[in-house]
This record gives sequence, structure tokens and C-alpha cells, in this order.
Amino acid sequence: MRKPILAGNWKMNKTPAEAVEFVRALIPLVTPYPQVETVVCAPFVALPAVAAALKDVPIGVGAQNCHWADNGAYTGEVSPAMLKGLAGYVIIGHSERRQYFAETDEGVNKKIKATLAHGLVPIVCVGEDLTQNEAGITEPWVSGQVRAAFAGISADQARGVVVAYEPIWAIGTGKTATSEVANRICGAVVRGALAEIYGEEVAQAIRIQYGGSANEKNIGELMAMPDIDGALIGGASLKTDAFAAMVRITAETN
Repeated sequence: MRKPILAGNWKMNKTPAEAVEFVRALIPLVTPYPQVETVVCAPFVALPAVAAALKDVPIGVGAQNCHWADNGAYTGEVSPAMLKGLAGYVIIGHSERRQYFAETDEGVNKKIKATLAHGLVPIVCVGEDLTQNEAGITEPWVSGQVRAAFAGISADQARGVVVAYEPIWAIGTGKTATSEVANRICGAVVRGALAEIYGEEVAQAIRIQYGGSANEKNIGELMAMPDIDGALIGGASLKTDAFAAMVRITAETN
């Protein structure tokens, strides 16, 4: 059975001091639910402080991006080698990275390979925007993103990757895909593409999150779906009580 994973993506929020205050308040609220894999993805500047605050605590620490090279003349970038010891997870290919920073499917694939090479868990984002959704091309678009992301990645490596389906039109808008639609895309489209690449056994082992205005009000319905294995959470993860409630509801639902 796939262990549900809830990852809070703080985006460009929280100073190091604010981040430490937040995770210290979060610890007693979510550690009673070990059946849920809880992760906080902090800004780079807060990672050392968050990692120290969560040392020996069963809450994972994630980065929001990385470069594919170990080192080099890439001003402003952070490599997966630099993240080791600070983070165990890395969000890759978030829609905001693709939209605002011109990230490509090729770059996403290179980053996945780099994070896996350093023993980090990639949380790989795929999803369609409103225009693509309304044009009825969600399925081929998302399937194509999955195939591009996993190109050249072995079946054993793929088992350690988390995929986050995020309908871009639902991010930060308050709109959410219905649980049935989200489950169909996570299952038939994302897991279906993975099954075509690796076979059904491997596809069934890979965890697929939903991302897109997930909150404490809709998480129970989403987590009741058979092909949704967690959530990549934006705004709600910035609020201790809301994020903790989502962990608790997920634990109760599974």
C-alpha cells in the first residue's frame, strides 16, 4: 500500500526565523500521525535552520528547486550536492518554475536524474493550464509531460519518484478539480503513462499527489480517491493549524 505524502510548498515565504517558529509549532501537531509522510519545502535560505529544528523529528525537509549540475558557473543556482544534509526532497518542474523561469521538459528530466543520483526524492510536477484544459487536451499534455520527465530513468529509480498532478488553473485561485476528475487524471493519465513505460507493478508503486488549492476542507474527499496518494500544498501549508488538520484528516481517511 502506498504511504500518503503531504508536502507543503512555502514558495517565497517565511524568513529563517519564521520558518523555525513554524516547524516548532508543527511538530507536536503532526508527529502523532506517522502513517502520513509529512514534508515542508522551505526557501533555500531557511533550509539550514529548518533542517536543524527538525533533526531527529519524523518530518521531512524539501527544497523547492535545484540545478542539475553538481557545481559550476551557474550564478544564483543551488545544486543537489549542496542540498544533501539539508533536504531529502526537491520539488522539480513546478508550474511557476515553468511559467516564470522558462523551465523545460528537458531541464526537468535532467534535474530528476541529478536529484536521484544524490539520493534525494524528486517531487515532479505535471499539469495543464486553463487554455489547455478548455481545449480538451489535458490527457495528452499531461501524459506527454510524464513521459518526458521519466525519459532514461530506470524502473528501480522511478519507484522513488513522487509525481504531483497540479491543474495550473487551480493553483492559488481557490478553484479545485473535483475529486473524481483529479483521481481520473492521477490514475488513468499519470499512472497510465507510467504503466506504459514501466509496467503496472511499478506504476502502482509510484505515489501521485494532487496539487491545486488543496486545503483542510477538501483534503478528505481527495484522499478518499484510490489513485491520489497525497497533496502538494501551497497556501494552506503556510498556516500551522490548516496544514496539521490536513495531515490528521489524511491519516483518518487512510
